[in-house]
Amino acid sequence: MRILYGVVGEGMGHATRSKTSLEWLLAQGHHVKVVVSNRAYGFLDKAFTSSFPRTDQAQEGQGAIDVIEITGLVMRYVEGAFDEVGSVLKNVLRVPGMIAENVGAYYEDVVRWRPQAVISDFDSFAYLFAKAHGLPILSIDNQQIIQRCEIPEAAKDADRGGFRATKAFVKAKLPGCDRYVITSFFYPPIREKYEDKTILVPPILRKAILDAKPTPVAEGKHYIVYQTSTSDTSLIPTLNSVSDQKFVVYGLNRDEQIGNCTLKPFSEVGFVNDLATSRGVLSNGGYSLLGEAVSLHRPVFTVPVRNQYEQILNAWYLRELGYGMFEEHIAEGPLRTFVARTAEFAERVSTFHHDSNQRLFTALRETLELFETEAFAHDVRRRKP
Repeated sequence: MRILYGVVGEGMGHATRSKTSLEWLLAQGHHVKVVVSNRAYGFLDKAFTSSFPRTDQAQEGQGAIDVIEITGLVMRYVEGAFDEVGSVLKNVLRVPGMIAENVGAYYEDVVRWRPQAVISDFDSFAYLFAKAHGLPILSIDNQQIIQRCEIPEAAKDADRGGFRATKAFVKAKLPGCDRYVITSFFYPPIREKYEDKTILVPPILRKAILDAKPTPVAEGKHYIVYQTSTSDTSLIPTLNSVSDQKFVVYGLNRDEQIGNCTLKPFSEVGFVNDLATSRGVLSNGGYSLLGEAVSLHRPVFTVPVRNQYEQILNAWYLRELGYGMFEEHIAEGPLRTFVARTAEFAERVSTFHHDSNQRLFTALRETLELFETEAFAHDVRRRKP
């Protein structure tokens, strides 16, 4: 099957989980064109371009892939908080140039190839292509949980304004897809009107995580810290104040020892090993790392990025499930509490079961088989706007 696969380029979580889905699609012999922007393009291009044939070179039934760079939207952050207004203004100014830059990809690389179906990981380019050309579309992401599931009132209370704004944005982003696969480490009920088109699956894990050999939390000698804000000057002193514990810190792009903190440059092998052998994780509320930590049964101390309700919801569920703590910032007192309760959190998170992506692969197989049926394809074309 010829599949157009869109990956939003902001952040790397979408790219890493899309890599897992793409590997499965290629193993099944599908031909795939990936449209992706920003840093995610370099990641996926490196992962696939030298390992698989191009779509114009492969035979029928032989997995093939083209990774095409497009211009995408970017998010703006100020002092560690999501700047909603600034992000909107910045992207509005970029839209005319984005359209012009993406015209070549649209016509030369996609239209003439005549894809038969579309998969979107929160990407608008592929979604709009599907709608314009009457193609069936599958959405795979974690954000749709806010729109398509029953969110508890207490979780909404954590940031009512953020919940309403995020829900409205998610609803408008990819409406009317033929199927939705939502990846999550928590499972609220699907809203009744969406039940027939929505599937919840566990976190989509990359091969390195699936192959990891996690040690019992009680045997861990360190906590792993993931911090992407290089402007946070209080992090290392706060960690140093809990002097009886060791911390391995990623994300600051430094290689040095500061007291009880070992700062490391990013390495997938090193990061996964440190994660799997840790006593726990300190991070923001980003879904990908939280999903990996929970799947490896690591307790989590999470500080969501301000003004990002998706991260707040992740942190709220993490706390409610007893998998860790949800705090507004890292401070010595809460951090010592987390250390003291690590065994308690470890026991709770050890009950989480991951299925090695099998529910995802089943959903992909069944959805693509449905898309290939003549009656379904005819109905989608008839509904073309």
